[in-house]
Amino acid sequence: MHGDITSRKGVQSSNIISKLGNEIRKYANSQHYKAKDFKQIIHIVDADAVFIPDEKIIEDESAKEILYQSDGIHTQKPDEIIERNLQKKENLYRLRKTGQIWNIQYRVYYMSCNLDHVLYNKRNSTEEEKEEDAYDFARKYKKDLKGFTDFMCCSDFSVHHDYQTSWAYIEEGMNSIERHTNLCIGIEEEVKN
Repeated sequence: MHGDITSRKGVQSSNIISKLGNEIRKYANSQHYKAKDFKQIIHIVDADAVFIPDEKIIEDESAKEILYQSDGIHTQKPDEIIERNLQKKENLYRLRKTGQIWNIQYRVYYMSCNLDHVLYNKRNSTEEEKEEDAYDFARKYKKDLKGFTDFMCCSDFSVHHDYQTSWAYIEEGMNSIERHTNLCIGIEEEVKN
């Protein structure tokens, strides 16, 4: 999607479903797909530590970019992060209660504090590191579905609850800055089918 729709300017809980639906339809049209061609929409988002308490958003003049640390988010502009977190939280509340978009089954899953944190145990990767790590990860699991499934579903970061309870879990305390994902729920559901 080339960015995070949940924190994009102008995207609020009142319009996120239609904005996301527009993105999905645009992609489908570009590939000559129709709604009936999709089994399910699986939306993976970075939690970005949005559920931590506001007092854990730490003003840090040395932080040239947003830094996710175990004690909180370090930033030069805490007010902007508080505002971003509020918008993203409201959008995530709306999305996790949405069962369909464009008449297609829809589920949103989180990576906390972000995808790099879950997959590679790195919180603040550079763009170059993200690309290099992604290629390494793809090579490692390209022909190893069981290994991938075990990694995502049997690791200490795997959140095993029902779908809604997994979202309640990430909202607690500092969980959204720690290493967690509920993607295992979706993977396990697919493996059963």
